[in-house]
Parts: sequence; structure tokens; C-alpha cells
Amino acid sequence: MNPLTAPAIDPTSIFEILRGVYGSQLLTAAIAHFDVFGRLARQPRSRAELQQDLGLEERPVTVLTTALRAMALLQMTPTGSLELTPVAAEHLVPGGEFDVGNYVSLSANSTGVLEMVARLKSNEPAGLSDDGDGAAFIYRDGMKSAMEESQLAEHFTLALAGRAKNVAPALADAVPLHNAKTLLDVGGGTGIYSIGFIRKNPQLNATVLDRPEVLKTAESFARQYEVSDNIRLLPGDMFSGKLPTADVVLLSNILHDWDVPECQELVRRCVEALNPGGRLIIHDVLLNDEHDGPLAIALYSAALFTLTEGRAYSAAEYDSWMQDAGLTTTSPVPTLIHCFAIAGTKR
Repeated sequence: MNPLTAPAIDPTSIFEILRGVYGSQLLTAAIAHFDVFGRLARQPRSRAELQQDLGLEERPVTVLTTALRAMALLQMTPTGSLELTPVAAEHLVPGGEFDVGNYVSLSANSTGVLEMVARLKSNEPAGLSDDGDGAAFIYRDGMKSAMEESQLAEHFTLALAGRAKNVAPALADAVPLHNAKTLLDVGGGTGIYSIGFIRKNPQLNATVLDRPEVLKTAESFARQYEVSDNIRLLPGDMFSGKLPTADVVLLSNILHDWDVPECQELVRRCVEALNPGGRLIIHDVLLNDEHDGPLAIALYSAALFTLTEGRAYSAAEYDSWMQDAGLTTTSPVPTLIHCFAIAGTKR
């Protein structure tokens, strides 16, 4: 069996550099297009009040304010309103003696900033509207998606494999599955996370559920790592039809693609698929429960926001959805590249 081993050097810093561009775009949009700092200089506002002022929906306001709090430019008052931090009050209020907002706004009409503004205003990933090309990285019935096109699906799936190969061994080490016989990998893409678990637990048989075009790449990896006998590739839509039962269900970097109602539905559907005493594993990045950072995750949340219908979530959010669906949860366990595993056992 070909090895799937952990990297010698943690690549997390590369991902932080990659996502830094979203910080520049959000900051410029907040200054030049939404006057966030001017509004809050006049009066602190609750997030709901700011949302109304800006004319935005809840998800974009959450992404925007989370990032600005993580940048230490906004903070919460004791009564729960958003206000400026000292550095923002001195340097980002329009007309202030030391205001640098006009300097930041030199990039206000750059392609990246204008695209971010469009996404914030529409609350949709690029191409999702009827006249667009389709959402690139997500799929459900009735949605135009690049994941249904062979070459695009292969390109995206192989791109995700680069991160998965680094993280999968850490996930398998962090979550022991020595008592499990069956694993359902929902939206499993490359199958790399299932392969990591099989390498650690040879008794395990995994089912990888995803779109047919995506599973062509998963089939190739199963052959490469010599685990084809332990993996079943199941074409399907995770939002429709009954999921096959399993001792363990895995949602690895899936929920961050979807808004809260879809996340709650997916968790419920996965819990229904669990055998008695089975476990659901949510593997994803985590915002602070207060939604004030970490900065790297707040910026990744912005990236997810522009590319999918989701964002980053906190451990408290995941925990509440899992408990509502009938699971007893455990504390998050770190894996790699900002990810954590949260396990819930079916009561």
C-alpha cells in the first residue's frame, strides 16, 4: 500500500499569505464603498443596525465585521454594539487629522475590490445568477455548477488534493477510528481523507459520496494509494436522497461552503445516516466563538464567501447544530492548516 504521510514542514504560512489579499479588499471596500468607519464614528451600532445602514444581508455583514474585528479596527462595547478601536478612530475616520483612508482608497476601483463589493451587495458567489457561468465550487440540484463539467471538476478537485494530502494524515492521527468498520465521506471529493483513515485503520471500508465528474479523480487516487478494495465511490447529491448508513460520517471542509440553514440540514441528514452509537466528524477551520478572529480564518471566511454560499463558522456554531441533531459533542482537536476536528456521538 502506497504511503500517505504527514509533511516534514507545516505549510500553514503559505495559506496565510495566499488569503491576505482578501484583507486588503475588505478593508478598502469598508472605507471607500460602505463608509463603515465614518458611520461608526458618529455612533456605535449593533451589527443588526449596521446591517440595515449598509443595506446588506446577514452573511456579508458577518464576514465583513468579523474581518474588521480580527484586524483590531472594530470592537464590541459592553452592551454589544460595534465601535471603532483607537487605531481606527485616529486613522480611518474621514476628515481626521491623521486619516489614511484616502490612501487606502487608491485601490477602490481595482478589479478585486469591485468584485468583493459586488459579492457583498449580492450575497452570492460569482456566476450564480441566471446569466452567469454557474457557481464554480458548489453543487446542488437545480444549480449551474462547474463541478458538472469534466475538465473544470478535475482541475478543482486536483487543486484541493494538494491541501488534503498535507492534512489527511493529521486528521487520521487526531481522530482514532479503530473500532469503526464503515465510513461515509460526504462530499469526499478526492477521497484523500478517507484514504488517510484507511491507512491508519486498515479494517475500515469507506464510501465517498460526490458528483460523478469529481469521483473520476477519487478513483484515480484510490488506485494510486492501493485502497480500491476499501473504497466505494457513490455518485449523488448530499442534499437529496437517503444517505447510506455508516459507523462514522465525515464532513471535511464541506459545511463552510453553505449558509446556516443548509449546514443544519446537512448535519441532520448525516446524523440520520449514523448507526447507533456512531460518530459524525466535522473537520474544518474555526472562527473564535466571539467572531473576532483569528485573522487568518476571518480572511479565509472572506474567500469562502466570494466563492461559495458559505463562510467560516465557530466551534460554538458547529456544536449547537450537532447537539440539536441529537449528538453528544467533544472539544475541537487541531489537525493542520488551521483545521480542527469536532466529533459528535449519536445518543
